[in-house]
Amino acid sequence: MPKNNGSEIILKGIGGSPGICIGKAYLVDSEGVKVVPKYYIADSAIENEINRFKAAVKKSNDEIKEIIDNTPEEYRQRTQILETHTILMKDKMLYGRILDTIGNERVNAEWALKKTVAYVKPMFESMTDSYLRERADDIVQISERIMKNLMGAEQIDIGKIDKRVILVAHDLSPAETSQIQLERIKGFVTDRGGKDSHTAIIARSLAIPAVLGLAKATTVIRNDDIIIVDGTTGTVVVNPTEKTLMSAEERRSRYETYKADIARQSHLPACTLDEHRLPVLGNIELPEEVVSVIDNGGEGIGLVRTEFLYLSRRNFPGEEELLERLKDIIEVMPHQPVTIRTLDINGDKIVSYTGDRNELNPALGLRAIRYCLRKPDVFKTQLRAILRAGTYGDVRVMFPMISGLEEVRQAKAQLAEAAASLESDGLAHQRNMPVGVMLEVPSAVMAADHIAEEVDFFSIGTNDLIQYSLAIDRGNCRVAHLYQPLHPAILRMLKQICDVTRAADIKVAMCGEMAGDPFYVPLLLGLGIDELSMNPPSIPAVKSMIRAVALEDCKALAHDVFQLKTAAEINLLVKERFGAVLAQHLYSDIPDTGNANRPEGNG
Repeated sequence: MPKNNGSEIILKGIGGSPGICIGKAYLVDSEGVKVVPKYYIADSAIENEINRFKAAVKKSNDEIKEIIDNTPEEYRQRTQILETHTILMKDKMLYGRILDTIGNERVNAEWALKKTVAYVKPMFESMTDSYLRERADDIVQISERIMKNLMGAEQIDIGKIDKRVILVAHDLSPAETSQIQLERIKGFVTDRGGKDSHTAIIARSLAIPAVLGLAKATTVIRNDDIIIVDGTTGTVVVNPTEKTLMSAEERRSRYETYKADIARQSHLPACTLDEHRLPVLGNIELPEEVVSVIDNGGEGIGLVRTEFLYLSRRNFPGEEELLERLKDIIEVMPHQPVTIRTLDINGDKIVSYTGDRNELNPALGLRAIRYCLRKPDVFKTQLRAILRAGTYGDVRVMFPMISGLEEVRQAKAQLAEAAASLESDGLAHQRNMPVGVMLEVPSAVMAADHIAEEVDFFSIGTNDLIQYSLAIDRGNCRVAHLYQPLHPAILRMLKQICDVTRAADIKVAMCGEMAGDPFYVPLLLGLGIDELSMNPPSIPAVKSMIRAVALEDCKALAHDVFQLKTAAEINLLVKERFGAVLAQHLYSDIPDTGNANRPEGNG
């Protein structure tokens, strides 16, 4: 890592929230308590030590609740993440284990907290799902708040910053980012964090640029240094030259104009220049996110990740609770499609109250549809809630992680049983609900023609499909460059899926990250994808890109890419055919290779 001697320094990290800002750095010391004492306590002091820990947890909870209560109504959506933190503080895996460590090992609360976090954090970091892998940061942020209260350290108060600055921190917790005042904070950079961290999620909700995962930013950047933060490319420039500043200011101005233009048109249909319409929908995890889908011009919900209704709690939710949560989503958009994905937990999504043993290789273990078929009582409760929720709008059900025809038939049989039980109970439900499956396992792609006979639609989950097909963990920095959406093998699978759906006369959607990146829009249009679904902030840019191209040109591109043999060659062809259009939608250099290092800028 270069030292800051006043000359221009370029740092590369992860683009957490798109956009460009220029300003003075404001360093925030948030590394937490660096030295944690360890000492043994007498048996007679155990109860007092446990009470001391409980008091620190209560104080931490009170602090977060005060932040939530003081958050203006228009920013209240940000505090959903803080609600999750208050629940995690009492989670059995964390809270219960710390109490047990104090009692069984007769150690002080600070050491018990440190030891427990050291045990729990790697469990999250080893998960294959990127969103849940980032929850390791939540565990650390929660523990640091509790640790500071145990040891009497001072908490950061970002709300009291009275300058117009760019925050630079080792890390920023959701509690800290929730206090950001937009008139004061232009953007932020952190040593830690990733694209799916809660810090990045809040940055995107605030629509301010953020670059995360810089590792040593806090040791290179000094207070009052002039820095450029490009959240689209994941780049931070320290002490920029006059030429660099002028270039960044020009790009910032163009980006702001572009963002305003696409926002004004985001509620219009996405039709190509030759009048082909491609519906663009949103992916959500929480009912509160429906508002973001609507605000960004989404034409429905292409993916409701229901597993997040099961995490961060002490038992499985009941049918009525699930129904009410699903109703909250459906009733906001009763005339637009809502696709509900059934439970995708265990494996890499740990649910502490299930009592199931953690697996050595969760990505290939008992997860998603496999888990549900092994837990018919849990599955039936969810299916009954989904069927009942279907009476409130245009609802579709989708089964994840399908690997072959047998699983589809078994899942459909469970759905039929759930419907029959509702009929017997005299409860209203949606009859003949459309059924789909996620194609995210290569075997399902190979058997797509057989599966198509049993379902009404496919949805391609490119995140897992690419990882499983190329044997790449994109969270592993040593091999992430091999994660290539434009790999010829991936494109052949996408073409095979589209060919099957046309022959079977069913629809095919895409809900992975590839769908939310304007760079891939021409190719996806040309292949014949019927629907795209993505994180809500990506919707305006993708709809704008669709309007900028002609379907016939996209079909020609899709035909010609199969004459090429490498992702780099395919990427160059996309540049040649659509470079001028892409330059208006990607505020960075158009890439030379179609791999994971290319800034995706899709929120």
